[in-house]
Amino acid sequence: MLEKLKERISKSRVIAFGDREIITEGLDLSFWADISHRCMTASWPSFIAGVVLVFIVFNAAFGLLYWLGDQPVSNVARNDYLDYLYFSIETLSTAGYGDMHPQTHYGHFVSAVELLTGIFSMSVMTGLIFSRFSRPHARLLFANNPVIATQDGKPTLMLRLANERHNIIGNATARLWLLKNTITNEGRSIRRFNELPLLKNEHPALALSWTLYHVLDEQSLLFNLDTEDLKAASVSLVVVVSGYDVVAAQTIHARKSYDHTDIRFGQRYADILENLEDGRIRIDYGKFHDTLDE
Repeated sequence: MLEKLKERISKSRVIAFGDREIITEGLDLSFWADISHRCMTASWPSFIAGVVLVFIVFNAAFGLLYWLGDQPVSNVARNDYLDYLYFSIETLSTAGYGDMHPQTHYGHFVSAVELLTGIFSMSVMTGLIFSRFSRPHARLLFANNPVIATQDGKPTLMLRLANERHNIIGNATARLWLLKNTITNEGRSIRRFNELPLLKNEHPALALSWTLYHVLDEQSLLFNLDTEDLKAASVSLVVVVSGYDVVAAQTIHARKSYDHTDIRFGQRYADILENLEDGRIRIDYGKFHDTLDE
C-alpha cells in the first residue's frame, strides 16, 4: 500500500493555471518522452544549467574512454586523466588545438565517435537556442483587477491592458471568457466556459493602451450577479489577446486570468492620459492598476 502511494505521488505534477495550482496524477510520462518541450519551456537558468551538465557528462565519459586506452593520444604526460579530459573538450567542440592528437586506432575510433557526437549535439543546441530566442513573446500589461462600473448608462465590465513595448501590434483581437461551475439536469457539478461578447474586440494598431468593455445586460451571463453569486459559482475570467507584431513579423499571443475575488464592483480605472500644454499627451503607467470609486 505504501509503495503504491509513493508511486502515485512520484507521478503527480503541479501545473500553474493563472493564480491556481492544479495537481495531475496518473500520467505515465517519463522525462525523456517530451524532452524537446521541456527544453523549450524551461527557464533560462535551468536551460543553461542543463547544457553545462550535459557538456560535463559527455566530456567526462569520453575522457574516461581515452584514459582506459593504451596511450591513445600523443603528448599526454603520465597518462593523466585531466589531460584526456582537456583533449575531449577540444575534440567535442571541434577546436583541435593540435598539441594533442590521436596516435592509435583506438584513439582515432573514440575521437571519431566524439566528433560525431559533438557535431550532433552542437546542431541540436544551436536549434534549441535559436528556437528559444525566435519565439514570439507579447509584452502586454494587464490591469490587476477587472472593474464593474456604469458606462454610457449601463453596468459594464471593464478590463484594461497596454502594450509595454509601444510597437505596433496589427489586427489585435481580444476574447473574454467566463468560467463558472454549473449544475446539470442530473445534479452533477461541472465547470463550463462561455465567451463574453465585447463592444469592440478588435484593434487596428495596438501600441499604447486598450480597455475592453462587456455590457452586463439581460443577455450577459453576469447579469445581476453580485459577489456572493460569483463566489458560489467559483467564477473566473480569462482574456486572450493575439495580433501581428510588425517588428518580429510574427503572430503573438498573451493571456491573463482573473479570479472572482479580483473583480471590483462600483469602481473604474484611474485616468492615465494627460494633455500637456505643448499639445503632447502624457501617459502615466504608474496609475495603470489604480481604481477609483464611481
